[in-house]
Amino acid sequence: MNFSQLKDKFLHGGGLISTFLRSSVSSQVASWIDLGMSMLFYSFVFIALDPFYRSNLSVAVGAIAGGVVNCCINYRFTFHAAGQSVKAVGVKYFLVWTGSLLLNMYGTTGLATLLSHWEWLVNLGFRPDGIFAAARLAASLAVSWGWNFVLQRNFVYRPTWFDRYAIRLVNLILRIATPRFRRKLEKTNPQN
Repeated sequence: MNFSQLKDKFLHGGGLISTFLRSSVSSQVASWIDLGMSMLFYSFVFIALDPFYRSNLSVAVGAIAGGVVNCCINYRFTFHAAGQSVKAVGVKYFLVWTGSLLLNMYGTTGLATLLSHWEWLVNLGFRPDGIFAAARLAASLAVSWGWNFVLQRNFVYRPTWFDRYAIRLVNLILRIATPRFRRKLEKTNPQN
């Protein structure tokens, strides 16, 4: 097999290995954005907060940024789901992402708390930022492989029985929100 065939199989193949490799690329891009945003907010933005809130809020900001990037890349590149309903994919992704967020938040905070009590790590010179980074990376990898990939491959980017309910939910939200949004715009901008 030559390079062109390998590249084509990676980019367009539908097998488990090709999909997993594409998912790994997407996950890495999203994870680096997630980790970078988490570290940025933990180290500079939320520095004055109690450690529990500092950790959880930092993880949440990173997870939101990484989740948006991951969903977009996966829709087109990883799972080739361009024919799937964006509404259904959005709702299903949000459900899986919410579980991922909670697992990442409490997994990171729990692991960081556990590691910070290990005296030998502190004696080796690990500071709270380093312990947080190690806990964040470990939790992120575990959740990425054991939760995100499995559910995205088998639920989010495939047609399921749940799709019709997800689409109805989005349509209901749009029907409720749209008139309110229009009225709000009219109040703030009466000339239009």
